[in-house]
Amino acid sequence: MAEILVNPKTTPLDQPVDIVVVGLPPGDEVTVQLSTGDRASHGVFKADDRGVVDLTRHAPVEGTYQGVDPMGLFWSLERTGGKPGPMCLSVPGAGEVELERLSVPRSVERVEVRENGLVGTLFAPEDDGGELPGVIVLSGSEGGLHESDAALLAAHGFVTFALGYFGLKGLPEHLVDIPLEYFGEAIEHLSERAGPIGVVGGSRGGELALLIGATFPQVKAVVSVVGSGVVTQGIGPGANLLQKLSYEAASWTCKGEPLPYLPYDIGDELRAKIVNDEPVPLRLAFTTEDGVPEDVEIPVERIQGGVLLISSGHDDGWPSAELSEVALRRLKDHDHPFPYEHVVYPEAGHLIAGPPHRPATDVTYPGPGVTFSGGGVPQATAHAQANAWKRTVEFLQEQLGT
Repeated sequence: MAEILVNPKTTPLDQPVDIVVVGLPPGDEVTVQLSTGDRASHGVFKADDRGVVDLTRHAPVEGTYQGVDPMGLFWSLERTGGKPGPMCLSVPGAGEVELERLSVPRSVERVEVRENGLVGTLFAPEDDGGELPGVIVLSGSEGGLHESDAALLAAHGFVTFALGYFGLKGLPEHLVDIPLEYFGEAIEHLSERAGPIGVVGGSRGGELALLIGATFPQVKAVVSVVGSGVVTQGIGPGANLLQKLSYEAASWTCKGEPLPYLPYDIGDELRAKIVNDEPVPLRLAFTTEDGVPEDVEIPVERIQGGVLLISSGHDDGWPSAELSEVALRRLKDHDHPFPYEHVVYPEAGHLIAGPPHRPATDVTYPGPGVTFSGGGVPQATAHAQANAWKRTVEFLQEQLGT
């Protein structure tokens, strides 16, 4: 009788699983389906001469993904219009298996922080006897907290601090005039509980991560994913995207003074996309054709540790590869004494930050009164996300020690 073997059935979200179907008639075609109620994916496989379908070795004949890809069913989950439910793997004639993908690993403790003006959540491995390095985890232009990122990262041997800086109770409502001193307080808070400190951020959080590293010498490692080596304009109030982009204000302040920034460029093509209700590539709002003024470049050479820049070649969110090249150039020009690297995934889109093996089929996402285009090819974006997460974990372990 056919049987589905999954190892492991319960695992943290960022960990892969092995899926094997045994006991099939050799040469038979069988459909392996994954469903979460609101999403579904599938692959049609041909059993080998032993009556086995092994997703770590076999490519589907057809399905929601192509090629040999052990986690293809996970990232290729497509919306069904149904309601969310348990994650189930099913094969006709072999039954189904329920899987559990943990956004907070069971070995990790969670503590909310609401003190000294800080808004965030600490995560740490349970019952660890020694001092672990610390990592501040930043959200992007969506604001809020990236708790799952921080929780999953903690399981790799860090004390992590998912830190909010706008868009939450007790914090500024908009990404405007955020004082860098706030992040100095966060570093002090984490330093009381951890060893060397690193900072990780995606998109606008990647810009901020570099800025924090360049401002506070306590930071010994920075990872900027689809970020920017350039300080960019704030995101102000407004009922729609054009109003928000037209609000002229700095994102960050230091000692009460706004930091110079690269202003948005609201050109005809961007306006037309918005007016015609087409998916908006926000990268159109960022232009460096006339060069980048030096006073808006982040002085990344001041970072007292390693720097990992990760970008996407088809990033419609903003030109992360180009903006991150500014940081790379400064590191090279100043002979940065610590390890640094810029990794670019040519066919990936904007949504590669954070833990892997999540659905990558949404190439658009909602914005203020618009739909944003993320760019990229889903498979390339999914593989880039998995590789970027692996590089991030390894880089932080190497630079901070675990």
